[in-house]
Amino acid sequence: MIIDQVLTHNKHNSEKSFQEVKNSEKAARSIVKAISWRVVGTIDTIVISYFITGEITMALSIGMVEVVTKMALYFFHERAWNVIKWGKK
Repeated sequence: MIIDQVLTHNKHNSEKSFQEVKNSEKAARSIVKAISWRVVGTIDTIVISYFITGEITMALSIGMVEVVTKMALYFFHERAWNVIKWGKK
């Protein structure tokens, strides 16, 4: 079950040193997470923009601008939080 995996994962992480946990997520993983999240976020932005403007061209333009800026912001935000010790065991 998912709960068993979470509990096992948390127990395993508590036995690791801070350095091991800090380095547990590679930059490539953060990049893939940023891209997948931006796909979801950009679709949301395009849909909302379309409802507000009523123009698909404008909605797509807004979506294309925000996909680049928010992907970069997410990547750096994720990497910064990967270094922060707070909340890790």
